[in-house]
Amino acid sequence: MTRGNQREKDRERAQARSGKGGKTKDDGLTPEQRRERDAKALQEKAAKKAAQAASGGGSAGGQNSNKK
Repeated sequence: MTRGNQREKDRERAQARSGKGGKTKDDGLTPEQRRERDAKALQEKAAKKAAQAASGGGSAGGQNSNKK
């Protein structure tokens, strides 16, 4: 029960699929720079949500306030 060269073909296909497209984690930043960037983004998001809540507009962030 040998598979011939099918195993090699499968490996080549898998390598080709994983090599193209998709997101890459290598954005050229050090872990510290990435943490700073992410923290800043979270602060901006929280500030935006707080401003929206203070103005009383928009949705409740996807929360259902009509729970029974």
